[in-house]
Amino acid sequence: MLRKLIRHIEKEELFGRNEKLLVTVSGGLDSVVLLHLLHKMELKCIIAHCNFRLRAEDSDGDAIFVEELAEKYDFPFCTTAFDTTEYAKEKAISIEMAARDLRYEWFESIRQAHQCQYILTGHHADDVIETVLINLARGTGIHGLTGIKAKKNRLIRPLLPFSREELKAYADENTLSYREDYTNAQTDFVRNKIRHQIIPVLQEINPSIQKTMNENVARFSDVELIYNNEIENKRLSFINHEDDRLLISVSELKKLPAQKSHLFEFLKPYGFHSREVLNIIDSLDSISGKLFYSEKYQLLRDREYLVLTKREEKETGEYELSENGHLEIKEKSFHCEIFERTADFKFSTNPQIACFDADKLSFPLKLRKWQEGDVFHPIGMKGRKKVSDYFIDNKFSLTDKENAWLLVSGDDIIWLVGHRMDDRFKIIKTTQSICEIRISED
Repeated sequence: MLRKLIRHIEKEELFGRNEKLLVTVSGGLDSVVLLHLLHKMELKCIIAHCNFRLRAEDSDGDAIFVEELAEKYDFPFCTTAFDTTEYAKEKAISIEMAARDLRYEWFESIRQAHQCQYILTGHHADDVIETVLINLARGTGIHGLTGIKAKKNRLIRPLLPFSREELKAYADENTLSYREDYTNAQTDFVRNKIRHQIIPVLQEINPSIQKTMNENVARFSDVELIYNNEIENKRLSFINHEDDRLLISVSELKKLPAQKSHLFEFLKPYGFHSREVLNIIDSLDSISGKLFYSEKYQLLRDREYLVLTKREEKETGEYELSENGHLEIKEKSFHCEIFERTADFKFSTNPQIACFDADKLSFPLKLRKWQEGDVFHPIGMKGRKKVSDYFIDNKFSLTDKENAWLLVSGDDIIWLVGHRMDDRFKIIKTTQSICEIRISED
């Protein structure tokens, strides 16, 4: 197996013998085998381990095991721990995606800090099959059918030619101990469902499914090269750059076969997904003027062109609103008025007007954009809530979130402007002095 690995590394030109490598080690079978092979090759390695705190004492046990492994092989050791569950909740993503984001960001920071040339992971042939099936199930372009690349930028997967069965045989032959993650047997995660429920059925249909899938992946990779060449030719022929704008001719786009696939590839580098691309295609036969958004870009369906530009940077300033004061921010005007409560006072149903118990406020009030971690006590609800969770529950679009303002008294959020006040600052029976905030737009 060692000779086969060395031939693979040399053939694919994965890395040089004198290059410094950051090896990601979970403590499981694949990473333990990879580390043992690299040690036999006498390469310069640094071990990196992430504790995702998902399995209590078992996660801590993994970290201790990997540290002892590093000491055994005399490799430098780096480790970190994440609150993966909280991060997944904040970002409204799956635990799997959260763990992926956290680890790769940290791996890259460690690679740079220790001046390593590459990051190595223990992905193997079985992972390739699982990845293709996951991508196929979720919906993917041709790229998703090419599985996992052996080398992508600074990331290298040296074990892709080997199956899990081969890795297990190598570990047994060399009496290597490794950690078993009991969650690998559970089917709560998508990859485990594929591994334990889908692949066994495919093996019944085709006992050589692994070989067949690997051949398919190689074929898909060739098809992707042809596909990318066609896309690039079309991109150069009718997409123009004008100052800080990118112009896509509507008439030329309409002439293309497979419009969706072409436009998806044109716009993918700018963060547009399949759903937005479908909506853009639908707009080609409608009136001009419609806007479409990704995280950092906006696309205008103009008369002759689709016009792509960068979105304005998110407002990050903080503004003060004094008692009986007036504040203008771009197209919005904020007016503050303090008055004594009268018997005929009535609450306004206008979402652009909010009334608070003035005696509970600390002036000047502050107006700012929301930040990760912001919490408030939405009126009509029990307890506090993260602003980000409120956005999710109320189906705020990306644009809605970017345009959201918070009105703050001291350190407390008193109003998600135009949407929901904070329960702690509402007017009650004993309220005597009222602070009314009124918004007008130019």
